[in-house]
Amino acid sequence: MENFLASSLKQFREFKSLGDKTFTQLTDEQLFWQFNSSSNSIALIVKHLHGNMLSRWTDFLNTDGEKEGRNRDMEFEHTEMSRAQLLTLWNEGWDCLFQALESLNEQDLTKTIFIRGEGHSVLAAIHRQLAHYPYHVGQIVYIGKMCQDEQWTSLSIPKGKSADFNREKFGQSKKV
Repeated sequence: MENFLASSLKQFREFKSLGDKTFTQLTDEQLFWQFNSSSNSIALIVKHLHGNMLSRWTDFLNTDGEKEGRNRDMEFEHTEMSRAQLLTLWNEGWDCLFQALESLNEQDLTKTIFIRGEGHSVLAAIHRQLAHYPYHVGQIVYIGKMCQDEQWTSLSIPKGKSADFNREKFGQSKKV
């Protein structure tokens, strides 16, 4: 179970890193760009992740994961903010998550927590967010790719480079 916590933290950090690397490639305007009026901008997705993370992970062992003060609908409403303010929201949300997970021990994983009055083991709640957050980070990356078009720097194996990547990886000693 201790490995589960370490592995989960590693995965969450990798997802955050994909968002961070996307932000560095984009202009301020691109962070707020929407494909159409019914789609989300990166800024709206960040606001949603921030709201979700603070709600889910603040005092999560003792209080419901859907906090009374959260206004989820407002997370999807455009509000004026700067790039710095947006990145502050991004980092605050992730910091809340990391602090909560880093405070856990193996025994905590079997405890029951509640989200909207529905009981979940802590382990199941972590799994739930391991599905939710990458879904939105993937949206952030995809929007970034659309904005940057040919200027996009790949965050994984670039097209046409799989053989080179595999040759390099398989040329190294195996490691655990």
